[in-house]
Amino acid sequence: MTFKTAAFATVSALALAGPLSAQDLQEIRMGYIADYWGTSIAAIATDQGMWEEHGLDADLKVFTNGPIQVQALNAGSLDFAYIVPGALWLPASGQTKVIAPNAFGYSDRVIAQEGIETVADLAGKRVGVPEGTSGDMLLRLALAEQDLGLDAIEFISMDPSTIVTAFASGQIDAAGIWYPFVDVIGRRVPGMVELASNEDFFPDIAFPSSFIVSDDMADEEETIRRVVAVIKQANDFRLNNPDEAVSITAEFLNVPEEPLRAESTMARMPTAAEFEELTRGGEVGNWFDTLADLYVDFGKIEDPLPASDFYLGKLYAE
Repeated sequence: MTFKTAAFATVSALALAGPLSAQDLQEIRMGYIADYWGTSIAAIATDQGMWEEHGLDADLKVFTNGPIQVQALNAGSLDFAYIVPGALWLPASGQTKVIAPNAFGYSDRVIAQEGIETVADLAGKRVGVPEGTSGDMLLRLALAEQDLGLDAIEFISMDPSTIVTAFASGQIDAAGIWYPFVDVIGRRVPGMVELASNEDFFPDIAFPSSFIVSDDMADEEETIRRVVAVIKQANDFRLNNPDEAVSITAEFLNVPEEPLRAESTMARMPTAAEFEELTRGGEVGNWFDTLADLYVDFGKIEDPLPASDFYLGKLYAE
């Protein structure tokens, strides 16, 4: 019996048997970030019963960024997690593995106080950044484009909520941050200026967010297949039902819909089938390799693994 035949037989048997009882579901612990792209897959899967459909019971835990989730993965308190491209240096340095791409976001921005008109004007300025995130990466790219490095600015590591307060009170001159925080800051500081966006560097550099698995769970291929199946199904639901996806995510996070609706338009989102084809064709791996090489240029890592070592694309492409 081939793998596909066996898999079909298993799925068919489950379908005939009806819904699995709670005690039959496999428990997993999965992290997410409380914004649209970091939450929508988990929220949709929960709302639509997709976890149970694929034999899973997901214990969902909220985090503020990817690096903290990787710490939880390595500590054994989390099985799966979500990271933005700014945290890809972690799997590229061998600390975890990627199981699925999510979307090509361009919600990151380099923003500045009124009167600062260009990235070059940031020289000598106080810039707040959540270190190791996509906001950090975009800032570094924008500075490099002006032949500037981090030593040209006063780099201040801050978490996103602190950046909102610090920017609004004038304690920092600029920030590398993302929507919906940019929208919140803009409402408090009407003169805020947007200096750079991920989209400025597309398609030479793509910024895919992704889902990762702990090293302890990386050999559990059947579990990973189930989680990937949920991610794919929720991905296509999100693509085909954009308004409902925003509503589901807003309800899940207990926040207003409008900021999430604005954020939801700031990404390119292939279908699961397209991601499968892009994986088989090597494009997804190339994007990850490019991001990893950028982190070498930034001095974040010295000798990154090739994407073929940290992206479990074979499982995704099945």
